[in-house]
Amino acid sequence: MSQLPIHAVLPDLLAALRAEPRAVLIAPPGAGKTTALAPALLGEPWCTGTVILLSPRRVAARAAAERMAAQLGEQAGETIGYVTRLDVKRSARTRVVVMTEAIFVATILADPELSGVSAVLFDEAHERHLDSDLGLALAVEAGEVLREDLRIVVMSATIDGTRFARLLGVETPVIESEGKAWPLSMRWLGGSPDARIEDAMASAILTAWREQEGDVLAFLPGVREIDRVAERLAEKLPKALVLPLHGQCEPAAQRAAIRRDGEGRRRIVLATAIAETSLTLDGVSVVVDAGLSRRAEFDKAAGVTRLVTHRASRASAAQRAGRAARQGPGVAYRLWEEAAHPGRPEFDPPEMLTSDLAPLTLTLAQWGAGDPAAMAWLDAPPVPALDAARRQLEALGALDGEGRITAFGRNVASLPMDPAQAAMILHGTELGAGGTAAKLALLLQERGLGGRSEDLSQRLSRWDGDRSPRADASRKLAGGWARRARTLVENAEQGDDVPAGVLLALGRPDMLARRRDASGENWLSAGGRGYVLDPASPLAAREWMVIGDAQGQARGARILSGATLEPAEVEQWLGERIERRSVLRWNESEGRVEARLERRIGAITLASGPDPAPDPAAISAFLLERVREKGLDLVPFGKGAHALLRRARYAGIEALSDAALLADLDDWLGPLLGRRLDAVDKGALAEALRGRMTWDDQQALEKLAPPEFRSPAGTSHAIDYEDEGGPSVEVRVQALFGLDRHPTFGQPPQPLLLKLTSPAGRPIQTTRDLPGFWRGSWRDVQRDMKGRYPRHRWPDAPWTEDPSLKTRNAFEASRGK
Repeated sequence: MSQLPIHAVLPDLLAALRAEPRAVLIAPPGAGKTTALAPALLGEPWCTGTVILLSPRRVAARAAAERMAAQLGEQAGETIGYVTRLDVKRSARTRVVVMTEAIFVATILADPELSGVSAVLFDEAHERHLDSDLGLALAVEAGEVLREDLRIVVMSATIDGTRFARLLGVETPVIESEGKAWPLSMRWLGGSPDARIEDAMASAILTAWREQEGDVLAFLPGVREIDRVAERLAEKLPKALVLPLHGQCEPAAQRAAIRRDGEGRRRIVLATAIAETSLTLDGVSVVVDAGLSRRAEFDKAAGVTRLVTHRASRASAAQRAGRAARQGPGVAYRLWEEAAHPGRPEFDPPEMLTSDLAPLTLTLAQWGAGDPAAMAWLDAPPVPALDAARRQLEALGALDGEGRITAFGRNVASLPMDPAQAAMILHGTELGAGGTAAKLALLLQERGLGGRSEDLSQRLSRWDGDRSPRADASRKLAGGWARRARTLVENAEQGDDVPAGVLLALGRPDMLARRRDASGENWLSAGGRGYVLDPASPLAAREWMVIGDAQGQARGARILSGATLEPAEVEQWLGERIERRSVLRWNESEGRVEARLERRIGAITLASGPDPAPDPAAISAFLLERVREKGLDLVPFGKGAHALLRRARYAGIEALSDAALLADLDDWLGPLLGRRLDAVDKGALAEALRGRMTWDDQQALEKLAPPEFRSPAGTSHAIDYEDEGGPSVEVRVQALFGLDRHPTFGQPPQPLLLKLTSPAGRPIQTTRDLPGFWRGSWRDVQRDMKGRYPRHRWPDAPWTEDPSLKTRNAFEASRGK
């Protein structure tokens, strides 16, 4: 076996594992950590059982196992084996098992002690997949509680390894490998926002093909882009060996992309991020990177996991470029500007922060984790995402109201898939259609299986007729799920004639959708979300479907796949989910509650008509809730009630504060309600408000905020307690004659803001110092008013005059009497 950089630090790592059960290995790409460590552990005295090596992807798992087996002169399945979802090679002789992270989670759930396992190696842990973080948390807890002898090694290609060391414990040693640095040249090609990625990449690959020697590895965001670039290269380089490498490729095609060509021909490998880590592609010395990364992200608003294309992080770009220099000097071409590179994110976000946490939540409930936050996480699951996941699982019946796993939830958790898909298989099995349900679940997971049609029923039919190795392996996997489900379901019915759409709805009832327009472009789901569909789709002509997959923004996410239903099938199979209920709506134009009788399935209305006898209590509750949402301004307080509330606010009477009134709406407003808010009796409203005050409140109100000011002339004036300048009254100046002190109110007494008016009610002065006004600016007012209102009195010393609103002649006549 040739010496790899990792061999220089293997003695230190082996010594560390003899002393401590945990270690972190930091080694750059190409150091050999994936294939060298696991076999080296087999000779250790503590290693009497199996070594599990976790790989983030199926292709990498199989390739790593085959490479290690070849180094031993064996075939995979002997000393070195692997387990992936669609392919298993292991035997009684197998000592090292390479498995994907999701399969390890299922393994440790089934056997928390990991009986017969001596070590678990977490390869490429810096990628931060959800199953990797979850598997590590479970393994750490198992090691602390059940298996102190279990060796756990986290292998990272970045300095994130120090974070893993802190997570594993203060004594955890960190072993670093230098790696072997072959020269790597960079070519910055730049990019145009207007250019199609397929055209730009085809052009860049042609440039690299002409300028360099060796095989070319090109990174593209997805399968669709790979196919389009392959078409363009077939035109320009008809004799070149162009090979795709992605998760949907057959195993033989994946092996061809990983290994050198047997005939010595140069190759162009078009790959997704599957080739970013773990894999060494023999003969590759040139990398062309589109600089894009497509990640699965859970859209909480749309309720779907969708693929989103982002700029690749700097860490990902470094990993990709490094593929060119793993076996010798290499060159990397990048389709962006060098100056823009520092602006890229440093790392991709961990899946813990972007994924649907329903599977993780169910796993933790099955594990018995009382407090998920107390487990060993680099990044703890976000609380809002956990709460949403719990609600989803409760709706499925997988968790009870306390968050504990139910018997049905344990059955769901025993199937290796998304909880909604597992629930679909179990419910389908109850109806005798578990086989079809299992196939549908696999169609949702395996893109391209059965073709690319949006119609899942059509894909299912094509898959049934496909005799390729991948199709056969997929049927075997789905059949295993169906057999497992049959062992979990009691009293299952016989037969398999349940429509595919019904089966999908059993697992995701919120994704049942109905067409909203004649073109079939807009759809409404039972969960209340809107979706869009290409009107040219074969699904567009149908009235009902169950959405299998969607992508895009929450508003108008695009339907990628679905299974249609006839209206009669909805009634027949999903009838028990149809509700008949009275629905209340607010009629804005008429200002009243509108009551209708509806047949609904979730947010979808099947039929609707007026409700002739709505529940008065429901109407009252509806109106009260509307006031709570919109505020007290909706309540038709009359003049008296408004005045009372203004006084109470000024006086600080808590019983009539907005907060107290909103909190006690049921008590004071509820008994007065009918079907219209504006029909509430205003006098009764005022009495209801007064009734909320105690005797002490009433006394305090009169003392602190009296309702009116009585002038020397005997006139009454309501005090305005909402005036910007403070409590005020508007009063004719003649009504204050004879008054030589400023009027006050409240306790302690405070000056009242006087808004003095002319005999015609026009403002002439505002003052808080009436004596000062009389002896000051009154002279100017007097001069102006005499000309305007000559019939009224305008004395030189008004504080000495008798108050009266009468004209001068009438006043003098009254005095003469």
